[in-house]
Amino acid sequence: MKKVGVGIIGCGNISGAYLKAMASFPILDIRGVADMNADMAKAKAEEFNLTARTVDELFSDPDIEIIVNLTIPKAHVEVALRALDAGKHTYSEKPLGINFAEGKKLAEAAKARNLRIGAAPDTFLGGGHQTARTLIDQGVLGTPVGGTATFMCPGHERWHPNPAFYYEVGGGPMLDMGPYYITDLVNLFGPVAKVAGFTFSPRTERLITSEPRNGEKIPVQIATHVAGALAFKNGAVVQVGMSFDVAGHKHVPLELYGTEGTLIVPDPNHFGGEVQLLKKGGQFENQDLSSPYADGNYRSIGVADMAHAIRSNRQHRANGDLALHVLEVMEAFQTASDTGTTISITTAVDRPAPLAESLIDGQIGK
Repeated sequence: MKKVGVGIIGCGNISGAYLKAMASFPILDIRGVADMNADMAKAKAEEFNLTARTVDELFSDPDIEIIVNLTIPKAHVEVALRALDAGKHTYSEKPLGINFAEGKKLAEAAKARNLRIGAAPDTFLGGGHQTARTLIDQGVLGTPVGGTATFMCPGHERWHPNPAFYYEVGGGPMLDMGPYYITDLVNLFGPVAKVAGFTFSPRTERLITSEPRNGEKIPVQIATHVAGALAFKNGAVVQVGMSFDVAGHKHVPLELYGTEGTLIVPDPNHFGGEVQLLKKGGQFENQDLSSPYADGNYRSIGVADMAHAIRSNRQHRANGDLALHVLEVMEAFQTASDTGTTISITTAVDRPAPLAESLIDGQIGK
């Protein structure tokens, strides 16, 4: 199968994970990396034996079909729209945009140009989550009832070298970590119908303790503690908690309930992890992770799946409809909190196809 040319814009903290994983997918041909900071692009290019180029050069290169957009959240839609204008498909780091309105604008622009958009996370394609999906599709839970989705930590200023954007509009625990959890829940339970939520921000500024900005204070512009519930179209109700204000907790990341069993799903920020099933009247038992992509970091499998989908003329899984639905759901928590109402979700989305449907000998195929 002919390779798909890829250009990467944004050489920050997450780019290394993408570039390492892309070596696992022969269909991807990285034609260059770019960043507004030319020195960062040069350093990343040298580290991975690639070519540093300007953003305009990537947009104008006829051999590039997909722009992988790894910029900060508030630049995602601007860069993606430029890519579409240049005739390129685009795949963005999460979230798709910093609000539903701009995400919808991007989706409409892609459809008008007959181009594809996609967005992280693609961790739901990992072996742990695909194993959980297979079990649910086999009916082990019976009728889905509900679950819990929990991410809580003291904040990213402890470790990230430049954490200010996590506390600006477009950041916060819901837009930063929520995409992993809600995307995986859509993969497992299907689309969301309604959202109830409450938000809180106990501090107006945060103290950075990571290097090189240790000791600097940064303002907080968004809610840093979010709690609520998702009502899915299949009837299940999942409790959600996302926080940058919690010292520690004992909740598992994802726990799903049905009339016949309970399923422990691994951390949706990773591709593998233990899957445990309790059948009614029994005990939790570890499940066989027979699905591929459970043994490491494959952060770019969504790009590879998009590339194969372009060649095979099928829908890619980490697609624009999914990313826009997740963005609307995430924004609804704040809207629900502000208005004191339950928010109905307007976007429609299909559950992404199981990865097994396009695997050949354990590798993505047609």
